[in-house]
Amino acid sequence: MKVEFLSKDKISEVTNVFCDAFYDYPVMRYVLGDKPGYKERLQKLIGFFVSARVYREEPMLGVYNSDGLLTAAAVITLPGDIPTPEKLTEHRNALWKELGPDEQLRYETYGKAASSILPAEPHHHLNMIGVLPSYQGKGLARILINKVEELYAGHPVSKGLSLSTETESNVKFYLHIGYALLGKTKVNDGLETWAFFKPK
Repeated sequence: MKVEFLSKDKISEVTNVFCDAFYDYPVMRYVLGDKPGYKERLQKLIGFFVSARVYREEPMLGVYNSDGLLTAAAVITLPGDIPTPEKLTEHRNALWKELGPDEQLRYETYGKAASSILPAEPHHHLNMIGVLPSYQGKGLARILINKVEELYAGHPVSKGLSLSTETESNVKFYLHIGYALLGKTKVNDGLETWAFFKPK
């Protein structure tokens, strides 16, 4: 299996992988709360998140199996200040109008907490990386991370790669593959986030 750069017409495929991989992920449950229709609302939230990378012309990476099924994906934020496209603003406003102000507040609360422990210097950020449940444990996440590391290694401004997790069981994995723990912060009583960084 090899890593491919994905075009914008793969948004729905990437969204589907992430929805399966992160169905019960703490951040998703926190942001969306306990209203009915969780699966549909998750699809809209993650769909927006993936679309945001496309609006900003940032990389989407994926791994396909021999049957042409996307089994793992990653999306990355590039270093530097990228202007927010008008279409992204419109999509964001429509999303929160549909999901609700409480969901928007929880999303922004999480974002502020998570970004508070990330490096200030220009760097790549691994926004989201997910593997279909039936393909987890096969090394696909590591393959994707290796490819992302190639991106920042060849970038003239980037100082490295940051990432975060809200699952404590992931902490050992990121430490094992060479990432330094920058810190941990509390989002609310039931949610914490850990930030990691690997310099060039």
